[in-house]
Amino acid sequence: MIDITLLGTAALVPLPQRSLTAALLSCGGRSILFDCGEGTQTAANRANVSLMKVDMIALTHYHGDHIFGMPGLLQTMCSMGRTETLYITGPEGLKEAMEPILKLVGWTSYTITLLELAPEGLQLSELGTGWSRESKLTAFQTEHRISSQGYCFTLSRAGKFIPQKARELGIPENQWGLLQKGTSIQVGNTIIQPEQVLGEPRQGLKFVFTGDTAVCDTLIKAAAEADLLICEATYSENEQANLAIEHGHMNFAQAASVAARANVKQLWLVHYSQMIDDPQVHLHNATDIFEHTVCGLDGMKTTLRYQK
Repeated sequence: MIDITLLGTAALVPLPQRSLTAALLSCGGRSILFDCGEGTQTAANRANVSLMKVDMIALTHYHGDHIFGMPGLLQTMCSMGRTETLYITGPEGLKEAMEPILKLVGWTSYTITLLELAPEGLQLSELGTGWSRESKLTAFQTEHRISSQGYCFTLSRAGKFIPQKARELGIPENQWGLLQKGTSIQVGNTIIQPEQVLGEPRQGLKFVFTGDTAVCDTLIKAAAEADLLICEATYSENEQANLAIEHGHMNFAQAASVAARANVKQLWLVHYSQMIDDPQVHLHNATDIFEHTVCGLDGMKTTLRYQK
């Protein structure tokens, strides 16, 4: 299962009821923080989640409202005695963008590793941080005023174990568990692969986080069939469509059109302009296009679970 906590839903300017952009994904005791706007630590405290053991910070782009919470968070991690490596990933220009931030932070009790994701994505177990081998993080290019990317986190699911096949291959029952966990075993002189005793892969889980972007084909493709899409929706009114495009953003209706075209299960709107007092008032502009749309609120949580 995947736990998602929405920490901040504001754009550009933090408000009393809205922190700047950030969302926390937790899976099997490991976690990724998507973006880290000003006040992210306070938002995490209000949401009753800890950021001290976050494994990776995944930045969508390098505008201040998405990264200015990082110096304080990195220093707090140090003051709390963190020793595990922290990975930071982001779009092109990561090293240059992080240089002044890391200079502000100074010495840390832990290693900070900057990591640009390959086009095929990253099997998170390769980091050696205890992620399951089924978990994968992929970045996709988005359309904003500067280099930007969104993220797709997937948790694949193997097929059901078939005892009859195991028996036919002469596999002792005390080794069935290894195959079910995806580990190959040796029986006599033969190597048995998990696929030999498993059915067709079952439907896994998929979570997508956009960052700032206008509507683009790469986003629609990346979000296809997602269980949850957290999508920027800076402007609320339909009449602001051209304004949104001009600034590399979306309005409620445009975000809903992405969700509909991608056939996602649920859409959370975020990254509201300070001009929007109550996003709920304008929700109909999205639900008229995509019924399963929710106005994201700071502290909102959900758990994505496998279908039986």
